Amino acid sequence: MPTERVALDSHDLALLGLMQLVSPALPIGAFAFSQGLESAFELGWVSDEQSLSEWLSGVLEDGLTRCELPLIARFYTAFEQQDSNAIAQWDEWLASTRETAELAAEDSRLGASLKRLLGSLELLPKGAGNPPLLPSQAGYVTLFSYAAYRRGVPPRQALLGFGWAWLENQLAVACKALPLGHTAAQRVIEQLRGELVAAVDQALLLEDDALGPILPGVALASALHETQYSRLFRS
Repeated sequence: MPTERVALDSHDLALLGLMQLVSPALPIGAFAFSQGLESAFELGWVSDEQSLSEWLSGVLEDGLTRCELPLIARFYTAFEQQDSNAIAQWDEWLASTRETAELAAEDSRLGASLKRLLGSLELLPKGAGNPPLLPSQAGYVTLFSYAAYRRGVPPRQALLGFGWAWLENQLAVACKALPLGHTAAQRVIEQLRGELVAAVDQALLLEDDALGPILPGVALASALHETQYSRLFRS
């Protein structure tokens, strides 16, 4: 039936929109940052496939599950309600969780790049609004959430896509900075796929007072990376 065809097309377009958004080819420069992982290699904290898997598992459990993933769900609710105050509040909260200049710079630079891209694709909100729906210097997670929302991606799939993009980017860092082959990287994905699904399940259940990353190792690695002598990735 024609109505069924339209519904199917909208689902397919949403899926393709999510694939576009999480693609390593998206021209926002996410590949240029390591989120402290390069420093963890230099310090010897991560040195092989097993220690890499353990590091990423910890960041997923104590970081993304308690911070970025539940925030995407909250941004979705705010976008549906056109609640610019809630969007600004959560955007500011996210910025406050970036514990180093490097992590803060990554979030703001990727956010600015994604905003420019969305503008060129005519996906930004129409009209100025008072206050505007999106903060003028919204961070990456805020704009990722908005882009997924505009594409019609269901919230749960948006969380999975964000987590997948993070995992792929971290493994790309490892393949460049460690003697880690691509097959080993795929084994790490196999180990963490189930954990990513579980992280999304948990993130969707968290109350506001349970939010907040607990990543002292990442913060220390990121801070040390800012003065690391030899680097492949940006600070």
